[in-house]
Amino acid sequence: MTTHTVQSAKTHLSRLLHEVELGGEVTILRGEVPVARLVPIAAPPHRKFGNMQFEVPDDFDAPLSEDELSEWE
Repeated sequence: MTTHTVQSAKTHLSRLLHEVELGGEVTILRGEVPVARLVPIAAPPHRKFGNMQFEVPDDFDAPLSEDELSEWE
């Protein structure tokens, strides 16, 4: 989570929105007082691994079917 003053948030709004789209949260301060938080509406579409972004299916860790298992043998 990052924090920004109101002036900084106005100046860097596009960058802050990109950060939120990637799953981050941004707190906006008026002086030293937190007054707002930008959070994603939905889960980020990609999981981040270092600098790489890729999609991982929801059933990634589900057991393989017998057909799929036999293809690995």
